[in-house]
Amino acid sequence: MENNTVYELSDIRYSYAGRFEALKGVNLKVGRGEKIALIGANGSGKSTLLLVLAGLFFPDSGSVKFFGEDLREESFDAPLFQKNFRSRVGIVFQNSDVQLFNSSVDDELIFGLTQLELAEEDIARRLKEYASLMEIGHLLERHPQQLSIGEKKRVAIASVFAMEPEIILLDEPTSGLDPRTSRHLIDAISKFAQKGCTIITTTQDIHIVPEVADRVVVMGEDKCIVRDGRAEEILKDLAFLETHNLIHSHAHTHKDIAHVHPHEHPSHDHTHDLTH
Repeated sequence: MENNTVYELSDIRYSYAGRFEALKGVNLKVGRGEKIALIGANGSGKSTLLLVLAGLFFPDSGSVKFFGEDLREESFDAPLFQKNFRSRVGIVFQNSDVQLFNSSVDDELIFGLTQLELAEEDIARRLKEYASLMEIGHLLERHPQQLSIGEKKRVAIASVFAMEPEIILLDEPTSGLDPRTSRHLIDAISKFAQKGCTIITTTQDIHIVPEVADRVVVMGEDKCIVRDGRAEEILKDLAFLETHNLIHSHAHTHKDIAHVHPHEHPSHDHTHDLTH
């Protein structure tokens, strides 16, 4: 029987160019079917951690296990392992331009499906289903680079969802989007989550966390996990969130009485250089 622990990370450390520490002693265990929000201030390492889980970055020290097997760079030298991992784990990057490279939207969705060697009727069914889910049916003949930021995000998510992976990694899915587009993306993610897959979402949009996660993992500014627990318990601890730069208090005066209200920080767009 297969291990129900999807990921197990022990004392993970990672530095960019061997000099700039991004992760310092991260320990994390992820179970099958969990919905996790990975939150933290800018520069806390949450996106780097997501790329480690995606098998795109490999730690300088520590161990990563995927369903009980070591996940190392050399693991991907084995074609069978690489095909198995890439079919089971899908990632949606924060910057959709990193992800979209085909000449049309329908080719974006079909590309991953052909790698799975699906039958033509299955490819056609999934293309229709996920184009409908993400409401991009009218965009299928368009070039991805002719689309708006929100449309690109919907295409990127559809291309990953269409492969129906067991594990979905979402990096700041609502970053830079207008409220209506953000609402639609969250609804689509929630609908896909009903399939029982494991979903890990990095975000600074605190208000979406209850809709995408039951568990919250908080990265601190010292590049390690500072708290891990149920979403409702962490989100109601405003003092903790403010201490870790996830919300800030805004003071104003009303009828000569000072009031302090918490506000979350807006998310910022970051592009990751995958050549590191």
